[in-house]
Amino acid sequence: MCLAVPAKIISIEDGVAEVDLNGTTYKASLMLTPEAKAGDYVLLHTGYAIQVIDEKDALETLSIFKQMEML
Repeated sequence: MCLAVPAKIISIEDGVAEVDLNGTTYKASLMLTPEAKAGDYVLLHTGYAIQVIDEKDALETLSIFKQMEML
């Protein structure tokens, strides 16, 4: 089973985003989501931002994960 998690884009340089996931930062390719911009939430999967998502949905999902102690 694969899982994609919401992460917030902090900055972008040359098609690679620095994203924040629960206080930890990661690099994520924006090859699949070139429309993403700093401040957006994206679904992060294996180093790729695979979809831009609504902030409300992202925060709700992160809250559920936290309740499940997944993050």
